[in-house]
Amino acid sequence: MQYRTLGRTGVQVSSLALGAMNLGAIGRTGQEDATAIIDAALAAGINLIDTADRYSNGQSEEFVGKAIAGRRDDIVLATKATLPMGEERNHRGSSRRWLVTALDDSLRRLGVDHVDLYQIHRWDPTTSDEETLAALTDLQRAGKIRYFGSSTFPAYRLVQAEWAARANHLSRYVTEQPSYSILQRGIEADVLPVTEQYGLGVLAWSPLASGWLSGAVRAGQEITTHRAAILPDRFDLTVPANRARLDAVERLAKVADQAGLTLIQLALGFVTAHPAVTTALIGPRTLEHLTSQLAAADTVLPADVLDAIDAIVAPGVDLAAHEKVYTPPALLDPASRRR
Repeated sequence: MQYRTLGRTGVQVSSLALGAMNLGAIGRTGQEDATAIIDAALAAGINLIDTADRYSNGQSEEFVGKAIAGRRDDIVLATKATLPMGEERNHRGSSRRWLVTALDDSLRRLGVDHVDLYQIHRWDPTTSDEETLAALTDLQRAGKIRYFGSSTFPAYRLVQAEWAARANHLSRYVTEQPSYSILQRGIEADVLPVTEQYGLGVLAWSPLASGWLSGAVRAGQEITTHRAAILPDRFDLTVPANRARLDAVERLAKVADQAGLTLIQLALGFVTAHPAVTTALIGPRTLEHLTSQLAAADTVLPADVLDAIDAIVAPGVDLAAHEKVYTPPALLDPASRRR
């Protein structure tokens, strides 16, 4: 396992990190299996575990908390808030009112007195940067969080938050957690240059592109992945973007074969090769998934393999642009584009 410094924090984290979204009802994973996955990940050298209050409505945090009991100090523990937790309109977002409550709820579920990294799961357009950063700074000073970061923020929001922190003498985001894979490279054009400019650590989620790069989605075979059952539209081959992805996967599989690698090793090696990326978040649902992904822990792709990947999916290109998590408000509201 390789280790890298998380942004400007000085904290050393593994180049593969354990994403806990599938630990719980979402991934149909119980406590026993979740503990086994965490045990195996830690034994392999992973030292960062990332979860969120939203994952299975808190169940993921509960599972993680029970699994790490007694060894908390050896783990860099990260969680998130802002996505809705129930129907109550104020049980969401990044206001001070909600973040204070949401963090206390997360600490209780995790069974800890602090988390190392607290992340704003999505940018909240209804709350000012100053409000959010002031709340996070106070939580940091209270000792409940060591650092805080963002997740899936567009580049301009990262810059805005940076300037808001400076102007108001507040602590700054130290990490960003974007979606990044061979098939979704859009952040190379804007987000990753911004994270490098401001010294943010990057935790890349979905490096296997929701299973497209796991080896389970190939031409001529039935798609039976867990994610395909939950989000069938993302795997419907009558959709042009999905056909483009399948074509790319077949070509990438040949590159992997020629390099003596599995498709998973190619995919994870690509993500961790980018100088802006600190760690790739793997989200196994079973021990078998974890084992296949851990095989990429020390994968270093040579220049000719990276060049071959660029020839299949060009830098800065998202093959499924419609799946981007963030869409600028100006593209959604016609009134914002007209005088």
